[in-house]
Amino acid sequence: MNIELKPVKREELETVWKMQVEAFKELLQKYQDYDMSPAAESIDKITARFEQPWTTYYFIMADNKCVGVIRIVDKKDTSRKRISPIWIMKEFRNNGYASRAILEAERIHGLHHWCLDTILQEEGNLHLYEKMGYHRTGRIDKINDRMDIVYYEKD
Repeated sequence: MNIELKPVKREELETVWKMQVEAFKELLQKYQDYDMSPAAESIDKITARFEQPWTTYYFIMADNKCVGVIRIVDKKDTSRKRISPIWIMKEFRNNGYASRAILEAERIHGLHHWCLDTILQEEGNLHLYEKMGYHRTGRIDKINDRMDIVYYEKD
């Protein structure tokens, strides 16, 4: 299986937004985190991020099919590079696409000095990131009675 990260173009942002809303809607329903869920974001927020010089959105392509998206924040300075967010569409999950996309992002942007955060209660996410060599920083933010955010780094 071939994974390619294809940079998103401005005219493709509506597609990114629709995919993001669809990919995160079950988590929004589960955790009711309307202030921070990617499923509750407007297209304007995605457009604003896209316009940041340090942000690159990529379509995750597997055998010429778009299976998800990853956003990389890389200020090309001494700060950590960041994955925020990454998602695989429901019908393509559990096929190794996310781990391969992370490896490809690290190949493109550099192997060291990364960070990300995720929902503490989503054990599949924790397993993925820990398998990829990310370690918990010790910081956990309580969002509501259902959900906490846990922070990871990789050096």
